[in-house]
Amino acid sequence: MSKKSIIAKMVFQDGKRADGIAGMGPMMEHVKSEPGTLEYHMLKDSSDENVLWMYELYADQDAVDAHLGSDAMKALGPAIGGLLAAPPDLIFVDPILGKGL
Repeated sequence: MSKKSIIAKMVFQDGKRADGIAGMGPMMEHVKSEPGTLEYHMLKDSSDENVLWMYELYADQDAVDAHLGSDAMKALGPAIGGLLAAPPDLIFVDPILGKGL
């Protein structure tokens, strides 16, 4: 199987991005030992103070499915859901070329 990626855009309510970053803490700890999760990066948007981006790289589709079905993911909704201005925008992509692939 080929590697899989997710790019996620999270738009928080005005002034709530820092709370969102804190709410992501348990997930960030979880992925450190999650099999098949190769990269998991949280990125602050430099032009919009309410936006966070996630870049995720997985070994294969099974790893994506395990991540999305994890207890940490189930806990993430209640942790940050009330801080979001809209549902996260998830973009599923297949990496084809790049350093580290």
